[in-house]
Amino acid sequence: MVFSGKNALITGASKGIGKEIATVLAGYKIKVWINYKSGAAEADRLKAQIEENGGKAATIGFDATDEAAFSDAIKTIVDCDGALSYLVNNAGITCDKLALRMKTEEFSRVIDANLTSCFIGCREALKVMSKARFGAVVNIASIVGETGNAGQANYAASKGGMIALTKSFAKEGASRSARFNAVTPGFIATNMTDALSDEVKESYFKAIPLGRFGLPREVANAVAFLLSDFASYITGETLKINGGLYM
Repeated sequence: MVFSGKNALITGASKGIGKEIATVLAGYKIKVWINYKSGAAEADRLKAQIEENGGKAATIGFDATDEAAFSDAIKTIVDCDGALSYLVNNAGITCDKLALRMKTEEFSRVIDANLTSCFIGCREALKVMSKARFGAVVNIASIVGETGNAGQANYAASKGGMIALTKSFAKEGASRSARFNAVTPGFIATNMTDALSDEVKESYFKAIPLGRFGLPREVANAVAFLLSDFASYITGETLKINGGLYM
C-alpha cells in the first residue's frame, strides 16, 4: 500500500487491536504516536519493539475523553512533526449489564469513553487536516453497533453512534480532502476470547460463515487500507470485519 501522509495517532494503542494497528502502520514507514491512558509501560515496550524493527514511534499519554488533553496532544504532534496525517479512534471501554439493571452513570460512562472521545478526536483532527488539505481518520466501531446486543445497550449505542458520526464528518471533511471511515469488527481473537471454553468457541464458530475468530492483524490491515492512498476515493464507508457473521 502507498501512503502520502507521514504520521498517525492511534488512541488506546498500548494493547489489543490498537497495538496491532500501530505495528502495521509503522511497517509502512509511518511514524506512529502511541496513545495510552494508564498503560505507560506497555506503550514504552511497543515503542521499543517498533524502533527495533526500523520503525518510528512516540508515546503520548492522555485520556481521550478529556477535551483539552486531546486537543493539546494533537497540537504537540503537529508542533513536533508539522502535521497530523492520520488518526485512528480506537480507545474505548465496556460496562456490560442488562438495560433494566443499568444505571444512567454506567450508560453515560461508556458513551463518553467511546463516542464522545471519537467526536473530540474527529473534530480536532479535522481542524488540522483542513489546513493541510489532507488527512484520513478511521473510527473503530463494532458489529454490535450494527446489530445491537443484549446486555450491551450502552456499548451498542456508542458504536452505532460512531458509525453515524463517521458519515457526518465525512460529509463535512470532503471539501477539505479529509476522509472519515469506520470499521466494525466482529469476534476478534484476544485475551478475552482465549478465556472462552472450547464448547463456547465452537458455538460461535458455527455462527460465523468463515468458521473462526478474526485476528487483530486482519483488523489492522483493513484500517491501514482505509488510511492509505489505495482508498483515496472512499469516505463515509463502514467496512465490516466479521467473517460474514453480519452481512
